[in-house]
Amino acid sequence: MEVDYSTTVDEKLPECEKLAKSGKLNEALEILMQMEKQTRLASDMISTSRVLVVIVRLCFESKEWDLLNENIIALTKRRSQLKQAVAKMVQEAYTFVEKAPDKPTMLKLIETLRTVTAGKIYVEIERARLSKKLAEIKEQEGDVAEAANVLQELQVETYGSMEKTEKVDFILEQMRLCLAKQDYVRTQIISKKINAKFFEDESTHDQKLKYYQLMVQLDLHENSYLSVCRHYYAIYDTPKVRNDPEKLKETLKRIVLYIILAPFNNEQSDFLHRVAADKGMEHIPLFRELLEHFTTKEIIRWTEIGTKYEAELKQGSAVNLVTEVFQGEDGKRRWQDLKNRVVEHNILVISSYYTLIRMDRVAQLLDLSVDDAEEALSKLVVSKAVTAKIDRLVGVVSFALAKDPHEVLNDWVTSLNHLMELVGKTTHLINKEEMVNAAKA
Repeated sequence: MEVDYSTTVDEKLPECEKLAKSGKLNEALEILMQMEKQTRLASDMISTSRVLVVIVRLCFESKEWDLLNENIIALTKRRSQLKQAVAKMVQEAYTFVEKAPDKPTMLKLIETLRTVTAGKIYVEIERARLSKKLAEIKEQEGDVAEAANVLQELQVETYGSMEKTEKVDFILEQMRLCLAKQDYVRTQIISKKINAKFFEDESTHDQKLKYYQLMVQLDLHENSYLSVCRHYYAIYDTPKVRNDPEKLKETLKRIVLYIILAPFNNEQSDFLHRVAADKGMEHIPLFRELLEHFTTKEIIRWTEIGTKYEAELKQGSAVNLVTEVFQGEDGKRRWQDLKNRVVEHNILVISSYYTLIRMDRVAQLLDLSVDDAEEALSKLVVSKAVTAKIDRLVGVVSFALAKDPHEVLNDWVTSLNHLMELVGKTTHLINKEEMVNAAKA
């Protein structure tokens, strides 16, 4: 049976507040507990909420942190406790977290609130925010793994009451912490919870930049250069970056370098030519020249690349600031990858000009030994980037495409038809000459 206790509550609350201020907190809490029972059993949600909020507020104002924690747990466990009232109490107690006098008190209050909100949908947002705060504290203490574990418990993408922007912030934080503890598989799984269409709104561009920077870190670990290039292109395609000349140039540099480092396939080739045609390339002439080597069907000399670009790419200059691409141990490995890409480009150029070529000539064009050239060519054949057959006995490479039996038959029929047409035409001309000579005679 529902009864309205609002009038009674209006009278009792000021009295209890006066008692608490005069130092009689326990007496005030006894009165409030009795009122809480009456309003709860009467299903008076508004009055119950007001009473619960006052109870936790009086404990906070009296600096009775242990009593605050005890009352939060006790009030939550009451029989037939109203969900809305608990939600109001938790929301009020959440505001006390930042006002805690020291870290142990703060942690105890956070754990109390996380305990009472566990498994309750109506306070899921508060639990998520508390977990994020706890994760920040753990990270500050140097326990990154525990911080990541705290946030991983949250499945914020299922929270219907949370704003989409806040959900994305939580997911980005989960990704960041997983990367910090080098859990790359989980990071990949979490990243799929964000739809790239969300970043189309201009108000989300800061989150967009953060998301793609995290994705760059993830794919760099996997050496997935084409994916890294796509992420940088998404960053480049953001008004905030396009309107900043320095950021635009630095992002374009990374796009150029990573698209060159990516192994050849149809998607890489398409992306390569799209980047080369971008108007922004005018701002980085050195990198445009480097890119032109890979878009032109001509042999690239590795010595020329080393002489002209190595110092700029590894050390930078006043005009071209150095990037992190070729720095450190990873940079040495990427420099070797660049050399491999040059060899790959040269093999593709050779295959477009030759159908049959000697292996030693291939090695000469690639500036490699015969064994290294054969290994590089074999890798491209395995990846189906080129079609080739190596005759080791003769030392010859054939780049001729293997024809399908139907194609061979069609070619034979076409050639035969052409031959018969020539025979028929020749016969006609012979007959014509014979008739002309007979007439003259």
